[in-house]
Amino acid sequence: MKIGLYFGTFNPIHVGHLIIANYMVENSDLDEIWMVVTPHNPFKKKSTLLDNNHRFEMVYKATENYPKIKPSAIEFKLPQPNYTVHTLAHISDYYKDKEFCLIMGEDNLNSLHKWKNYETILEHHHIYVYPRITEEPIETRFNTHRKIHKIAAPIVQISSKMIRKGIKEQKNIQPLLSKKVWEYVDEMNFYKK
Repeated sequence: MKIGLYFGTFNPIHVGHLIIANYMVENSDLDEIWMVVTPHNPFKKKSTLLDNNHRFEMVYKATENYPKIKPSAIEFKLPQPNYTVHTLAHISDYYKDKEFCLIMGEDNLNSLHKWKNYETILEHHHIYVYPRITEEPIETRFNTHRKIHKIAAPIVQISSKMIRKGIKEQKNIQPLLSKKVWEYVDEMNFYKK
């Protein structure tokens, strides 16, 4: 089984995340997508970042009607600060019967060469890239790499930051969140201050 790991803070998870994940799993050779909720770095103060369990709960609620998209809290149990290469080693060791791939936005290719042990990642894992609109030119050194696959997914210009700002300003952002996530955010009074 081939699993795509889609990392994010998902603060909150929105329809853009779901559009990309669903497109990737339906239009590539990936069997499932795991939405890996990135834990709050204990060494950084970030008041807008909700508690790990609340963000996991939102990912769970957002994905429960998508059988090929699963929430994952795998990084919650790993030492902090965490690096993708360590997560991949841990998850591959734990699930020996699965092949794990990375999912990332095209803009992240610009910094891939700065990632800890990025050569090891590319040696052992495929990377599935979705397009992003960016003002910086996209790094071309990885364009022909055999382990990097560009998927012509829809370009989605929605951000969690935009949603948090909209909630704080009392704007209607309901269409940008799945129904259950919106209800949870509203019930818990998240992002209002």
